Amino acid sequence: MSMTRLPAGGRVGEPPRWPLREDVVTAAKRDMARRQADELELQLMDPDLTGRQRSAAQRKLDAAQSAATILDKQLEAQAALEGELWTDLWATPQAAAWERLGWTREVAQYVRWKVQAELGDLDASKEARQLADRLGLSPLAMLRLRWEVAPDEVAEQRQERGRGAPKSARQRLKVVDPGAASG
Repeated sequence: MSMTRLPAGGRVGEPPRWPLREDVVTAAKRDMARRQADELELQLMDPDLTGRQRSAAQRKLDAAQSAATILDKQLEAQAALEGELWTDLWATPQAAAWERLGWTREVAQYVRWKVQAELGDLDASKEARQLADRLGLSPLAMLRLRWEVAPDEVAEQRQERGRGAPKSARQRLKVVDPGAASG
């Protein structure tokens, strides 16, 4: 069986549209924290609530508001990181194969897991590692998929021209300060 050659310059063009919805679990946790905060605000309006009960309700309200804010920031960071990684991945040589195979959602799932892993989720890092292997994101995974990056002949020719002719013996000589050598 022959190897599938991928373009050295990567896939050209805009990345596909992001196919996944917002992280449902994190969004649900945020919404629950907001609802809890709303309920506690109503509870604190009760004039019969005094002393320890009022203090406990206020502490719970503060915690719920804090949780909602943290989850909001986490969703914002996740969306930004997903966008960056999505764009980067669709410029790789492997992206040409993904596009041909219609693996848009699979790549999006990898991006979701990878970003969650980068935000500290150990289980997500395990999933991301497995998907990276299936998507050909390492040399060994590319070999298993029988993919290889085609040599970039234009870049090689540019490098060869940039090197120029080898220097003559006279061009390799350096001028040395005789005063520096003696003393």
